[in-house]
Amino acid sequence: MHSRTTRNLAAAAALGLALAGSAGANPVDETLEVTTDDGTITLTTTAPAPDHLKDAFDTIYSGWHYRDTETRNMERDDFDNPGMVFVDIAREKWDAAIGKNGESCAGCHDGPESMAGLRAVTPRVDATTGKLMIMEDYINTCVTERMGLEAWGTTSKDMKNMLALIALQSRGEIVNVAIDGPAAEYWAKGKEIYYTRYGQLEMSCASCHQDNAGNYIRADHLSQGQISGFPVYRLKDAGLVSAQQRFVGCVRDTRAETFKAGSDEFKALELYVASRGNGLAIEGVGVRH
Repeated sequence: MHSRTTRNLAAAAALGLALAGSAGANPVDETLEVTTDDGTITLTTTAPAPDHLKDAFDTIYSGWHYRDTETRNMERDDFDNPGMVFVDIAREKWDAAIGKNGESCAGCHDGPESMAGLRAVTPRVDATTGKLMIMEDYINTCVTERMGLEAWGTTSKDMKNMLALIALQSRGEIVNVAIDGPAAEYWAKGKEIYYTRYGQLEMSCASCHQDNAGNYIRADHLSQGQISGFPVYRLKDAGLVSAQQRFVGCVRDTRAETFKAGSDEFKALELYVASRGNGLAIEGVGVRH
């Protein structure tokens, strides 16, 4: 037996993974309609795969399609979505005079609706600095440079709450992150990380979310690893989880030393993973296991 096949089988056995060809399940064929304070919005949770992904998938699916009925239903109504509690907390923070000299988010940006569209195009390369920016970078630029405060931790409660509020302003907008031009080198680096095998289990992101999408790892139905719903309320954690935070957890699951949340490596990875979802709608605050 080929050595790579042997390693794959050993890793799968260690994780309790049902390999392709064994017990698997298709994503549910349902439409995500969300009841909001302003009515009902239908979200695009399936789409043709972007060109760069057509060798792997014909269709891309939000992780929502891989969750159980109860979890999916939590996202159908903002009143039932536990993540909305943290949106409300962030909304209060947005209006509060938290800066060194009494600055607030609202003082510069008016309402949070001014952030509409940002989540759908990030990560992106900043036109002024040439640096790859994730949402957390934009938030911390305001926190440090405009408010004179210490930077918020990449996975801190304040940061994740604000991510949820800002992401919600783009709910329904289609993911369209740039992967060419100045973004190309970062995208290529993220792709390299996505397919690199890490840890004692020698597994990559693709091992679960591409090669075994639709199969089960223990009791968890493996999705395509789309991040259009992030930050999400994760039932397992009883709180918000950001994409950067989830990357850390996934790499640790391979029994490897991981990059830090907010590192250059994970920023590049977020760009690449986001690009795999080009065509899906931003969900605002998703709900997952």
